[in-house]
Amino acid sequence: MRTGIATVPLDYGRCPYWLFERMRKLARGISIAIAEEFGAEELLRRLSDPGWFQSFGCVLGFDWNSSGLTTTTMGAFKEGLRGLESDLGLFICGGKGKTSRKTPEQIQSWGEFLGLSPEKIDKLIYASKISAKVDNNALQEGLPKSLIPG
Repeated sequence: MRTGIATVPLDYGRCPYWLFERMRKLARGISIAIAEEFGAEELLRRLSDPGWFQSFGCVLGFDWNSSGLTTTTMGAFKEGLRGLESDLGLFICGGKGKTSRKTPEQIQSWGEFLGLSPEKIDKLIYASKISAKVDNNALQEGLPKSLIPG
């Protein structure tokens, strides 16, 4: 197991459109290749590894060592997989800014599409809200962003 501390500055602003479009296309290709070769579970396992995820964001072209890598990489990943969700079995909800407020509705919509029970959908929405609350509260308490998962 690798351990350590990463100091990541908190940046503001947006990824340039031209770069985001390249990231989206590359995220789609890499994700399809991994899912086809190793399965969707392996893609999720890799995405959950902080070292792999940071590398993934850099390979996509977002090589700033900053807080923006997470949201920008996930945005490119989400947009890159648009239309392939059912084929890959991966359904991504939420995003940055105003899109983050639509997360419960997106979970509801995908849950209904997949035929999940209302109870299961409610549990997924709750898990999403509580994890966002933990992240937000950790920031308010002054924890360094580098120590906050996700």
